Amino acid sequence: MSSDLEDRINRAQRGDREAFSRLVEEHYASMYRFAFKYAGNREDAEDITQQACIKLARVLGQFRFEAAFTTWLYRLVVNCALDWQRSRKPAANEEVSELETDDSPDSALLLRQVLEQVETMGEGYREALVLVLGEGLSHAEAAAILAVKESTISWRLHEIRKRLKTMYQPGVEV
Repeated sequence: MSSDLEDRINRAQRGDREAFSRLVEEHYASMYRFAFKYAGNREDAEDITQQACIKLARVLGQFRFEAAFTTWLYRLVVNCALDWQRSRKPAANEEVSELETDDSPDSALLLRQVLEQVETMGEGYREALVLVLGEGLSHAEAAAILAVKESTISWRLHEIRKRLKTMYQPGVEV
């Protein structure tokens, strides 16, 4: 961690609003990017990121410099995304909305369907997928963020591939 970042965090922890504002500015893009990949649309990603910023203001004093700040921050955003997910009430006959991407509507629909299938696999699968494939983190980095073993991340990704292969390629033995 750079001494500038460490100093900024220390000042923000002591209540320096300018230091906190700068800290948020520096990390907002990565927080939003994760939230967008997790939620799949701009409006929900903005809600998750806003909640993460509010939570950051409340819990920044708990950061003890024992891990990289970005690892700790990812965990905070993951927790906000999980809280957001739990608070959503599935509407009856809810239509699958298109993801806001530059891809074709068919690609966006397929991505939404894949994320929905991954969501049914259990807690931790979607987070592992978004961190490793969406954010480009290593299995070890994702494991540190999710507080699990690296082998757990590898297993979850293996299971996702295996299950999706059988879902989207019927008759394929895995």
